[in-house]
Amino acid sequence: MKKILLSLITLLTFGLTNAQVKEKGVIEITPKIGASSFTEYNEDDSTDYNSGVELGATIDYYFNDRWSLRSGLIANKMGGKYNFEDNIYEDKLNYLTIPVNANWHFGSTRKWNLNFGLSPSFLMSAKVSENGFTADIPDNIIESFQLGFTFGIGYKIGITEKFGILIDAQWFNGLTNINKVPDNRTITNGGYSFNLGGVIQL
Repeated sequence: MKKILLSLITLLTFGLTNAQVKEKGVIEITPKIGASSFTEYNEDDSTDYNSGVELGATIDYYFNDRWSLRSGLIANKMGGKYNFEDNIYEDKLNYLTIPVNANWHFGSTRKWNLNFGLSPSFLMSAKVSENGFTADIPDNIIESFQLGFTFGIGYKIGITEKFGILIDAQWFNGLTNINKVPDNRTITNGGYSFNLGGVIQL
């Protein structure tokens, strides 16, 4: 009986610790790492998906226990793979993305979150590879800026009052044309990532 009572008290204490209500002004920073997969969409077709590593950190500013504003810096690889005359090419487009998302925290303990908003991205490098050989893509081929719509869902596992682990999935849909070549083709990036991060309350 004593063991059952102690287990119940421990469980209750753990639950209360992880059900902290966020007040206005609370700030959380989340360094994270993830695996991404992207493609290039155009008017005729889309490329095959490539894969990459996503690194960065986001910051949430809480307005109340349900809503926060999320921003940050994310380094991600976009582009895609395509087959041309039996050769496989891969566009490796590395961007620095700054999400500006509304973040809705839901569930009885607010452990779930659903975020959505706009994400400007700045091209850091652009390369194309073919059969192991890699070359730079000239500046007059790819736009240096793009705007995308981002949305995602995540779940936070509370460890202590000030620290937790976030598991989330994010999607990116390009809204602007990255093609600088005057051939009237609209090309946009699109893809998703699965991420793991540590949530630190400041």
